[in-house]
Amino acid sequence: MTSSPGNILILGANGQIARVATRLLVERTEARLTLYLRNAARLRQWAGQDRVRIIEGDVLDQAALDAAMAGHDIVYANLAGDMERQARAIVAAMDKASVRRLIFISSMGIYDEDGETHGAILDPYRRSAAVVEGSDLDYTVIRPAWLNDRDEIAYGTSVKGEPFENSSAYVSRKSIADLIVRLVSEPGFGVRESLGVHHL
Repeated sequence: MTSSPGNILILGANGQIARVATRLLVERTEARLTLYLRNAARLRQWAGQDRVRIIEGDVLDQAALDAAMAGHDIVYANLAGDMERQARAIVAAMDKASVRRLIFISSMGIYDEDGETHGAILDPYRRSAAVVEGSDLDYTVIRPAWLNDRDEIAYGTSVKGEPFENSSAYVSRKSIADLIVRLVSEPGFGVRESLGVHHL
């Protein structure tokens, strides 16, 4: 079943996956998008477009994030940096605004599910995913494999607790964006799950 996804707040909207997802969301849905990023000039191509609004701000600026959160139905977070603090700020803002649905980009390997031990390099991803999974939100954590920019949609998913399939292959950012469109368009799909995403 699909439905109109309503108002979507995209955090870290200049991220490589986020830019592809924004285009697919505009093309395939009737959603109204708010692009939230630290330097709005980077996405000037969307200025003045119907259904797209741009807000310049930092996720770690709690007051600005709280203000941006109001009126949204879904939050899609595509972040780097101090991810644990950002995750805490997002959860707090969503709780305050009574926004339930969160899609959060993380990384393959945070549970060592790809058969490798990655050590501390993935700690920011592990800690931020733990914050999201410890919340009462309707979250989906996305754990992509290595990424490329191929113009293809070819992916499969695994859930937390399952081995990560085909972990040495690259999956396209367009595939991850396609999954995001599905998650915002199909009520109940992927809710409170952590999805590994691999190339078929």
